[in-house]
Amino acid sequence: MKFLLTGASGFLGKHILAVLEKEGDVITIGRKEANIVFDFSIGVPALTNVDVVVHCAGKAHSVPKTEVERKDFFKVNVQGTQNILNGLMEAKALPSAFVFISTVAVYGANSGEMISENHALNAEDAYGLSKIEAERLVLDWCKANRIRCTILRLPLLVGRNAPGNLGAMIAGISKGYYVNIAGGEAKKSMVLAQDVANIIPYASRINGIFNLTDGYHPSFSELAFHIAMQLSKKRPVNIPYWIAKPLALIGDIVGSKAPINTQKLNKILTDLTFDDTKAKKELNWKPTPILKGFELV
Repeated sequence: MKFLLTGASGFLGKHILAVLEKEGDVITIGRKEANIVFDFSIGVPALTNVDVVVHCAGKAHSVPKTEVERKDFFKVNVQGTQNILNGLMEAKALPSAFVFISTVAVYGANSGEMISENHALNAEDAYGLSKIEAERLVLDWCKANRIRCTILRLPLLVGRNAPGNLGAMIAGISKGYYVNIAGGEAKKSMVLAQDVANIIPYASRINGIFNLTDGYHPSFSELAFHIAMQLSKKRPVNIPYWIAKPLALIGDIVGSKAPINTQKLNKILTDLTFDDTKAKKELNWKPTPILKGFELV
């Protein structure tokens, strides 16, 4: 089996690469640490024949502050995906399967419980909108060329050396400045990066769109305590709601520089979970609960 993997140097990509190397030959494409070094948001050369494409590369973990930064999401996530597809068309033979790593951000939900793949795609932010467009490009291309298409929609990715919000949480707990807000008891879907990587070879055999979660949906309070225990730190302190609310109102006035505002507070206080029943039935998805499988050391 021959694989083409984009984003192999990223957090999730490194996990996927290690799994695919056990399954066959892997060609990586990316801006660094790849067999084919290229900025795929600008263009890609004609690609060699492969059996399975795993498109993991993309832009995430930032909030655009300018129109230029907003457009960059579409340049990387949409145009970059189109360039990959164009490069594949130049190969002597097309792949038999295409796996696209997407996100639950396409649903545009700030709250909700057990949201399924049938939920409307209501994203309004640049990240979610760009991933919706990229999904449609891949779906249409695979359909037109009779290629199996698997789209995996992921929530917060968990693992050692995680980027983004989880990385910031770990750093905050390590240095003693992370706090839970209003108890931090809202349930949030998460998934181990290693579990996602492990399912890729089997998932590439199945057409469909799938949510992947750990099946438990821990609260931030539970996750923070789990991290603190591993770091031999005290349980993070809690800022009660009656203090957090006025701080959020002040944040509304201060603007983007404030660590919290009403919108952020509401997200912290509400459950946001996703249903992976379809993956369990069709992919034999058997995830590891975050609080059992996430190890920092």
